[in-house]
Amino acid sequence: MTPAPAPAPDVVRSAYAQLVVTDLAKARWFWADMLGFHVQYEAPGIICLRGSDELTHHSVVLREGEAAALDHIAYRVRTPADLDRAERFFHRLDRPVRRVPRGEGTPGVGDAVRVVDPLGFPVEFFHDIDRAERLIQRYDLRRGAEVARLDHFNICTPDIPAAYAHYRSLGFGCSETIEGDEHELYAAWMYRKQTVHDVAFTGGAGPRLHHLGLATHESHHVLRCADLFGSLRKEHHIERGPGRHGVSNAFYLYLRDPDGHRVEIYTSDYYTGDPGHETYRWNVHDDRRRDFWGNAVIESWYREAAPVLDLDGEPQPVTDALLDESSVRVGADGLG
Repeated sequence: MTPAPAPAPDVVRSAYAQLVVTDLAKARWFWADMLGFHVQYEAPGIICLRGSDELTHHSVVLREGEAAALDHIAYRVRTPADLDRAERFFHRLDRPVRRVPRGEGTPGVGDAVRVVDPLGFPVEFFHDIDRAERLIQRYDLRRGAEVARLDHFNICTPDIPAAYAHYRSLGFGCSETIEGDEHELYAAWMYRKQTVHDVAFTGGAGPRLHHLGLATHESHHVLRCADLFGSLRKEHHIERGPGRHGVSNAFYLYLRDPDGHRVEIYTSDYYTGDPGHETYRWNVHDDRRRDFWGNAVIESWYREAAPVLDLDGEPQPVTDALLDESSVRVGADGLG
């Protein structure tokens, strides 16, 4: 007899990502000096960063290691009791689960549960996190891209329907999709907070981290970011954009940090909090889906992504994708 599903933890939002970087000084230059994150905590081998709007301890953690990778992504849950729910939920799925007491995990974070989810990603669930000084109107401290907050994770997974089903079981809504003519699913954008997404799925070999989405307030911050990298002759960090997505309507710029981790500077998406919010479905042959102006997506954006680690810090094996969006031809210009 199949056991009844365990109640899912009540996820509030995407909260932080912990990345492994190979040179902490170079990473600090990119994330703090150029993107404008505030350094909240710094110790040998680790830096905790937050945006100007964030009132919690961090939203990005950089940990020094031998090879660049995603250590874990983290979701905040509504109550301490949701940690027990997370533990039971993933035990019921027969997934690796580990309790992490305060002081044994990421600085500033209270008791947590870390799992390897059914998609192969290292995911942490936590409720308690240290508060931080309010910097929302400290305009004198702003620099670089003036990052306001972490907005979303984008993950590469070979089976988009499986990713969609898993996150639906966690209570996530779906704002937008990219679908084929027979409604086959190429990509999906899913949310708990009332924006377009907390997590999105890009079809490709996985599990791998495609990018972190970082919100800034206005499009001129995105343009200023590009200008800053150009002015310092560091334009090789710019991978794609600036441009506007069809999906999400966001104005964007994609960058690569010194280790190749991809970052999206992101603004101008929309509200999804009304009951019965309907999913907007893009056809995979519509060349406006990835760039509303129809600009081609470069090959590296589809093909390259960061490896992810298991709970013991070992790289997860990667499986090839079932569908390849990058091979879909659109119009006369090829890639969409």
